[in-house]
Amino acid sequence: MRSMEKPPYTMRVPRKSTPDYYLDQVLPILFRRKVVQLTKFDYRLANNLDEDLQKLRCRVNYHALRFTKPIRELGQRLVMKIRSMANRFIAVHLRFEPDMLAFSGCYYGGGEKERYELGEIRKRWTTLPDLSPEGERKRGKCPLTPHEVGLMLRALGFGNDTYLYIASGEIYGGEETLRPLRELFPNFYTKEMLASEELKPFLPFSSRLAAVDYIVCDESDVFVTNNNGNMAKILAGRRRYVGHKRTIRPNAKKLNALFMSRDTMSWNTFSRKVISCQKGFMGEPEEMKPGRGDYYEFPYSCVCKKPFKYFNNESSTARDHDLGYAGENEDDRRENIGIGGDGPISLLTETEEEDILLD
Repeated sequence: MRSMEKPPYTMRVPRKSTPDYYLDQVLPILFRRKVVQLTKFDYRLANNLDEDLQKLRCRVNYHALRFTKPIRELGQRLVMKIRSMANRFIAVHLRFEPDMLAFSGCYYGGGEKERYELGEIRKRWTTLPDLSPEGERKRGKCPLTPHEVGLMLRALGFGNDTYLYIASGEIYGGEETLRPLRELFPNFYTKEMLASEELKPFLPFSSRLAAVDYIVCDESDVFVTNNNGNMAKILAGRRRYVGHKRTIRPNAKKLNALFMSRDTMSWNTFSRKVISCQKGFMGEPEEMKPGRGDYYEFPYSCVCKKPFKYFNNESSTARDHDLGYAGENEDDRRENIGIGGDGPISLLTETEEEDILLD
């Protein structure tokens, strides 16, 4: 057996490679070297594959791949801490870190200080084009501010007694930026607040911190994504796969106009318009259609074709105190993709190489 102390052979696979590339280029090296480490995690396999390969992709994504034991245990402890305070909670993948804002090319009203700071960070990517911040926001390409996320959730009917878990790194603007969201939702928690001591061994590793957030977001009753990045897509797809657990994706293009004019309308009017804007962005089963978007976000080949048991729009709103809704059961899903009854298969050993990069 090959010793894991020796670094594995490393190769970089082109973006969205076909299965033939793996058979012709990767498999011979794997046979010869026994272990191959593929650099770059995202989009190394083509989106459109034969249905059997798509189902195999689901077996790998949702059953075989697992985080290391310390990451899994810490993530579950955080979930248990939140559950001890509230039966249900919302997880928000805020994505309002400086690098995200710099990459987006958006502007949030911070004057020359913001323009300079984000401009310096943006220089890391030499191929990025010059963008119009106003144009990007109108196109729905800018992450919502924490305040806007809070306003959207309150407009959708979530009360100020709702528990929020914020999955995020360093927020641009710090506590000052987060204050409006905290005021809208006082029951506000982060991994740092729930596990300050337990988190210390993970602090030097951003990918492991993201993995802890991933676990809590996956276990939440409602998941809110604030961008369309890798982690958001993978979580959205997984939540569809396990029964269409509620996932809210802001319709930023339409919401932008509402936020700009919200002071000119009553709260009831604003709320009604937000609900209208969000139709088709609330994680309903009918949003998933063959060929739509990335397969990570819409794993249509792996979801049973029989009718889902889920609540309609009226009964599943937060106003009726239902944060999530059900789909088919686990046995149905396992049968649909050809998995037996022996539980998930682990293709990984619990070594340092197992640590999965999400975003």
